[in-house]
Amino acid sequence: MKTIVLTGGGTAGHIYPLLAVKERLENENYKFVYIGGKGMEKEIASKEMPFYEISTVKLERKFTLKNFLIPFKLIKSIKEAKQLLEKLKPNLIFSKGGFVAMPVVIAGAKLNIPIISHESDLSFGLANKIILKRCNLMCTTFEETAKNNNKCLYTGQPIRKAILNGNKQNVYKLGNFDKNLPNLLVVGGSLGAQFINEKILKNIEKLNNKFNIVHIAGKQAQNNKHSAKNYLQVDYAQNMGDFLAFANIVLSRAGAGAINEFLTVKKPMLLIPLSKKCSRGDQIENAKLFKSLNIADVLEEEDYDDKLFLIKLENLAKNATNYKKNMSKIQNFDACEKIIEQIKKYELKK
Repeated sequence: MKTIVLTGGGTAGHIYPLLAVKERLENENYKFVYIGGKGMEKEIASKEMPFYEISTVKLERKFTLKNFLIPFKLIKSIKEAKQLLEKLKPNLIFSKGGFVAMPVVIAGAKLNIPIISHESDLSFGLANKIILKRCNLMCTTFEETAKNNNKCLYTGQPIRKAILNGNKQNVYKLGNFDKNLPNLLVVGGSLGAQFINEKILKNIEKLNNKFNIVHIAGKQAQNNKHSAKNYLQVDYAQNMGDFLAFANIVLSRAGAGAINEFLTVKKPMLLIPLSKKCSRGDQIENAKLFKSLNIADVLEEEDYDDKLFLIKLENLAKNATNYKKNMSKIQNFDACEKIIEQIKKYELKK
């Protein structure tokens, strides 16, 4: 039996694409193990396969003395990963990128283990720029990302079967909704989005007269539960497919993993990307691309206004049919199939 190491984490956007590929290979001659940190990946992936924890280190985007310790912590992480890989002897490493995956990829390259990684965003983050130099192949969600680099292959975003097979009745059972109103799903990402959470609650009385609202607020909001008519707040959605089946429109950040899931199931979306003040601007790039394709509307934090916010949501609902038509025109690849083809190609080289 061949062994594949999966690595990446920190958010669901890094974890679920890995699991999407795994579920497609479960009936073949492969054993999967996961190497990650003590974040969300441990909580999710440890239920699916053997999980090995290593130390991880993340670059802070603000000035802090902690960043001066990164080289020393990274050396420790790489050493831990190398010891694990020598023990596991995998045929291949499949990485989702990010700071969690970086020490595993660096250690794997030292051991000459074939490595395939995946970049969800339109542009590379710092970790994947480093990983790109060490992996055999970088798969990308967007075609533009793969251009002019012979190490990159445009595959699209791996999507879990559960996203495609949701049952909206499971969500209707959770709340008291008006079936004459359209359904708005609010997604702040797996960790929640304080900015979006605040705007929803500030405008709740106006919104719930026009929409049924299911608000995935993140675990950070679990001590600040709010109740209103036609409104349901949950911390986290294990059964995201059910929530997407329920939704007529979606309000969300613009992480590539999430918005490609919305695209796959053809859900019109209003995107409020994470501000450049607290990110590298990757979500803004993702959102602008989707808007240019006429499959989403965008409202940046710096341009936010309550009145404009409400108008954009109403217009999104009114024009939902047009957005869906535009989504149908976009060529959808079976990303899992394309990535699995590469996995089988490269694991034979070990």
